[in-house]
Amino acid sequence: MKIHVKFFARYREALGVEAVTVDGEFATVDDVRALLARRDGADVLREQNLMCARNEDLCQLDEPVEDGDEVAFFPTVTGG
Repeated sequence: MKIHVKFFARYREALGVEAVTVDGEFATVDDVRALLARRDGADVLREQNLMCARNEDLCQLDEPVEDGDEVAFFPTVTGG
């Protein structure tokens, strides 16, 4: 299964890429995150409060994924 992954804000800066495509067997968005978090320099994806989207809809890490899906990761936004 191929999953297209986009990174935004400081995740994109930390990883040095805007997007990647990963191949593997994934059941959920969290499976994709876990694979990516094991890569060098990807510690930022281990954060507890990261936000994610599947096919441009906000979701939780337990969201199921299907072949060809687009998954995006971005940090939570705080403001005052």
